[in-house]
This record gives sequence, structure tokens and C-alpha cells, in this order.
Amino acid sequence: MKRYLITSFFIALTSSCSNIDSLGFPGVHKIDIPQGNLITDEMVELLRPGLTRNQVQYVMGTPLVVDTFNPSHWDYVYQYRNGDGDLDERKLRVVFEQGRVARIEP
Repeated sequence: MKRYLITSFFIALTSSCSNIDSLGFPGVHKIDIPQGNLITDEMVELLRPGLTRNQVQYVMGTPLVVDTFNPSHWDYVYQYRNGDGDLDERKLRVVFEQGRVARIEP
């Protein structure tokens, strides 16, 4: 009986440790997590129809997503999750026609 009591105590103890994060345990530091291509308003203002692929890549960087079936679309995605869990997400699609920017879609 004593063995069952000790075993159940340790099971209850270890299962409650997984929920410490949801309790807002004091002293726990949660990091900010940026993912993808940074997209700023200044970068978007530099984009305009007629730019070449190299010029777009110079301004925005290498696109995060290039559609292999339709390489005329470049998708830039940026997510920023701060330590509080708030999510800021930005998306931008650059569409090329004949090697030049035809339009920019938010």
C-alpha cells in the first residue's frame, strides 16, 4: 500500500510540473521570437512596379516562400511573438511579370 501511495504522489507531482507555465510562475523569462523576413514600412515604400528581381531581393532579402509551380510570386512572411504571447504577423506578396514587378499585394 505504501508503494502505491508513493508512486501516485510522484505521478501527481510530475504531471503538475508541466502546467507551471500556465500558472504565470514568477521569475520565468519568456523570450521574443522573430521568424521569417523582416518587413518594415520603409522597405515596402522602396518597392514599386518595374523593379527587377535582383532589386527586390536587395531591398527585401531572399523571399521566405517561392512557389515552385509559379515562380512569378515571391511571398515574404514575418511573425513576431513577444514573451507575453502577443503575435504580430505581416505578409507581402510580390508578383513579377516578364522579370519585373507587376504588383505588390499586402
